Amino acid sequence: MPHSASDHSGETAHGENIKVLRETGRLQTARWCPSPNYGPRPQGSLISLLVVHNISLPPGQFGGHYIEQFFTNCLNPSEHPYFPTIADMRVSAHALILRDGTLVQFVSFLERAWHAGRSCFRGMDECNDFSIGIELEGADDIPYTPEQYRSLANVAAIICSAWPAVTSDRITGHCDIAPGRKTDPGPAFDWPGFRASLMAVQRGMHDAQPPRKGAE
Repeated sequence: MPHSASDHSGETAHGENIKVLRETGRLQTARWCPSPNYGPRPQGSLISLLVVHNISLPPGQFGGHYIEQFFTNCLNPSEHPYFPTIADMRVSAHALILRDGTLVQFVSFLERAWHAGRSCFRGMDECNDFSIGIELEGADDIPYTPEQYRSLANVAAIICSAWPAVTSDRITGHCDIAPGRKTDPGPAFDWPGFRASLMAVQRGMHDAQPPRKGAE
């Protein structure tokens, strides 16, 4: 993947070595729960978009392992009346942020997760090809937790550092790339607060960088 010439390939932030992340696509701070639902990105595609989603299983309920089971094709349809409607779906996200801020990763960022569906961002169709999808355990009308915002801001800052084409204005909601079909992360998501947190994390990452050789 191409990178900005000004990017610090070896910088470390929030427990993540950016060089290792670019090479493996896996967050060292996330629990790895591999999903079979992914494929290769088209040749030459550039990771340039971060999509924020929400999910709760059963709908509006939090906790348990149903989301992980869903993304790994292990959901038992007999465990809830809603589950037969989705049990045969084959979908995934790159990562999930639980209510307590815990991070679970399902698909390497280098691969194409199946999270966006039919979608378009600024005239570019098929957002799965060039995006990273992050799910928040939540619902459109239920406030997200401070821990989730903190975790999301940290992960977003790390992604922006590893793939500089993902700029702040290229972080969007599922509802924005699939309007009329999707509504998440919904009105409960505090976009101004999240962006302020992201800027604060990025400033902290910049301030923590060691000076380059020759710099005064």
